Parts: sequence; structure tokens; C-alpha cells
Amino acid sequence: MELRQLRYFVKVAETLNFSEASKALFITQSTLSQQIKQLEFEVGSKLFQRDSHSVCLTEAGSELLPYAVRTLQASQLCIDRMNDLRDLVAGTLNIGVTYSFSPILTETLLEFMKLYPGVKLNIFYKPVSELMTMLAGREVDFALAFRPRQAPDCVESHTLFQNYLAAIVRSDHPLARMQKVSFEELVKYDLALPTRGLQARNYFDSVCPATATDMRVRIELNEVNILLKLVSCSNLVGVLAEATTHNVNGIKAVPLDIPSNEMSGCVHTLRDSYHKRSMCEFIRLLSESAAIRERVNSWL
Repeated sequence: MELRQLRYFVKVAETLNFSEASKALFITQSTLSQQIKQLEFEVGSKLFQRDSHSVCLTEAGSELLPYAVRTLQASQLCIDRMNDLRDLVAGTLNIGVTYSFSPILTETLLEFMKLYPGVKLNIFYKPVSELMTMLAGREVDFALAFRPRQAPDCVESHTLFQNYLAAIVRSDHPLARMQKVSFEELVKYDLALPTRGLQARNYFDSVCPATATDMRVRIELNEVNILLKLVSCSNLVGVLAEATTHNVNGIKAVPLDIPSNEMSGCVHTLRDSYHKRSMCEFIRLLSESAAIRERVNSWL
């Protein structure tokens, strides 16, 4: 049974006239009759009672008609839905984000929602290890995070910008006047650090020298915005990626004086997978955003 046959059947049922129906369908009357006969053969029942003067539905035809109409409506709805997805009029986009990426994402979120109000966004803030698991399980369409030291083989990473680990301090903090901050300087201050397992903390721990074990860690937390708020109104020194401070007033990010102080901000996707149109458009907007351009230009 083909949609075309159902469409022909419904048109004949509407007009009760094979000649009128064939003209409306832009086919010959013999083609129409042949397709109706084929449909009747497939359903095993006569659908129309015909004589030289009139056409009427049989009991089987009357029973089939509402189902045929609903089927054709559903097929058109499917086509319309696919067109909507193609034109970004509808759909859902699931985005995984690490806490460090949060400040540079806001501009793109607002722009995307303005341009494509029919697309629903689901944002998941998680540590990078959890995001890699969600991506591999197709729970998110893509993830925004600094490149992890180890990623699943099924994940490929596309660099958006280069960044660095920094001491985050209040604008009038003594460290704010420095070009770089050494570990020897850090041990002089109380620290506010991201929780172990978060990317900035993992990187910091991996490069922290053994002689720095006497650092005064006063607080650890997994909420970047609160950490930045604490730093802005105290003498605490935070350690985060510089990108985390985007559009945050009253604080300064001073690069840590450590070897190979480089962190790659990336879009992580599944290797050889289908990429939604909405995903491609979101990434385009993000790559062209002021937040990303600022990071790219500062690195050049």
C-alpha cells in the first residue's frame, strides 16, 4: 500500500467522480482506475460501487477513508517537521558544558534563541569526564570543554581558542600588578580552588610542584560563579582558566608562571556521526562571538 494510492482513493471519495478526481490529480482516468484496483487488491475488498451513472463508497471504503485521511495528514506532518528541522524552525539541541565555559556561552545562547525561537535548548553543566560519557552515550549532541588529557576514542575535538591557567584576583589585589604569578607567590595567599575533578583543578594539580604542598587552600567548590564572587570581595586567590573571567567585573586573571601553560577550548563531537543543522549553526555563532574572538585575538 502506497501513500500515492491512498491519496488517489481519498480524492475519489471526496469527488465520487473518477473523471473529476483524475483531473484534480493531474493523471489519466485509466491510471487512476488502475491504482484504485491495485489498492482494492491489497486490502482484499471493493472500495467503490460503480455503475454508469454514479460512484459511491462501499462499507469497506467507508471504513478505510478516515484511516487514509489520517495517514496522509501524518505523512504531510512528517514532511513539514523535516522541513522545519532543516530550516531550524523546530527541534531540540542538547549541549554539554563544563563550568569553566559558562561565562563565554551566554552571548551565543541569547543570540541563538533570538534567531531560532522554535528550537529548544537543553544545557547540561557537568565535569568533563561526565560530559565525555554523555557524549559517547548520545545524551548530548556536543560538548564544550577544555581538551581533556584523555578522551574516548569515539570523540573528536575541534579547537575554538587557546587559553591559559591563571591566578584570579580582585582588581586591587597585590598580585593584580604582576605579569605572571609563580607558585612561590601563590603560597603567600589563601586560595579558593575548584573542586578536584574539574578541569582547571586537574590541570593545576598536574603541574603543581611537590614543594607547593603547603599551599593554603581555604575553600574548594564546584560553582565557578560563586568562586569568582568570593574572589572579587576578598583577598582570596582563585585558580581557573582565564576564559572563566569573561565579562566579570572587578577581577583580573594573571597567567601562572608554569611550563606549557596552555589550555585548548574545544567543541567535542562524536566521530563520524550525524551533525544536526542546529548544532552546526550554534557552533558557528559561538565561534563568531565576541567572547571567542577576544580569546583568539589575545593569543595572537
